[in-house]
Amino acid sequence: MEKTTVLEFLQQNLQSVEQVLTQLKVLSEPKGLYEPVSYILDSKGKRLRPQLTLAAADAFSGDRDVAVQVGTAMEVFHIFTLVHDDIMDKAETRRGRTTIHTKWDEATAILVGDYLMGKAGEMLLALPDQQLRSGLERFSLTVRELCEGQIRDMEFETSSNVSMDAYLQMIDQKTSALIKTSLILGGLTGNADKESLQHLDHIGFHMGRAFQIQDDLLDLTADSDDWGKPVGGDLMSGKKAYLLLEALRVETTTGNSYFHRVAENGGLASTEVDKAKHLLDEMGVLSSTQNAVRHHSNEALRLAKLLPESLGRLTIESLIEKMAVRSH
Repeated sequence: MEKTTVLEFLQQNLQSVEQVLTQLKVLSEPKGLYEPVSYILDSKGKRLRPQLTLAAADAFSGDRDVAVQVGTAMEVFHIFTLVHDDIMDKAETRRGRTTIHTKWDEATAILVGDYLMGKAGEMLLALPDQQLRSGLERFSLTVRELCEGQIRDMEFETSSNVSMDAYLQMIDQKTSALIKTSLILGGLTGNADKESLQHLDHIGFHMGRAFQIQDDLLDLTADSDDWGKPVGGDLMSGKKAYLLLEALRVETTTGNSYFHRVAENGGLASTEVDKAKHLLDEMGVLSSTQNAVRHHSNEALRLAKLLPESLGRLTIESLIEKMAVRSH
């Protein structure tokens, strides 16, 4: 029998996850709830989190059917966070499509998000009985961390003094937390012991940081056709993300004040985005941000190579490498 390649494994995983997502769209009444639920579940994403769950499950000889359910639960939970994030951010588009609260209304979007979070928890019941308590505890911890991270992110909007350490703590809770949990739940479907679960946690920590810092970089450097939202949106809104915070740090050593004014004014005009990008390049901010992505990607890759030899390990390594060079 021919060995399955990483690409084939990823394609099989994607097909399995999409099949489960399709099965979640069987309810139709009340239409006011299940029509927007079906709409948001139809949104095509990278499905990174279920891919990580299935890869970790493979690395630790997990039950694939269980891992598909658990991994899809992580995708459903991720979608829930996006629905509520879009409400709070007043975003009109997501992944190139109209957001739920824009297409319907905020009350509907809140209920859709609540439904999806509940459905994600329900799907975790697929875990083996002996691992179910650990899985649900981990899920509850993730909910708490995400809420803490989101409130920190919101507080940054009105704070005039956000440190890079505070920002990194926030992304650890908003981004790394779910990636770590996706890996850990995959391990729980198999024979991962306490030390192995901690190892998966460390991999997820570095993957999360690399993913979010790269996301911040792409907000300014991505191709607008693929990005699905306005390029430079973070700077236009004055969001205290990695690029702006790093620029403020550099300016304290150079005496310049362009980005301090951006922060004080709550953003810049769309016509200023190209100039800001050029300045960030000249200041070395774009390269230092790329270096941060590279550092955390390399750490995640180093740790992944210590996992049991398996197709799952190779898949995690491949996902880390692709994540570090993604363009959207």
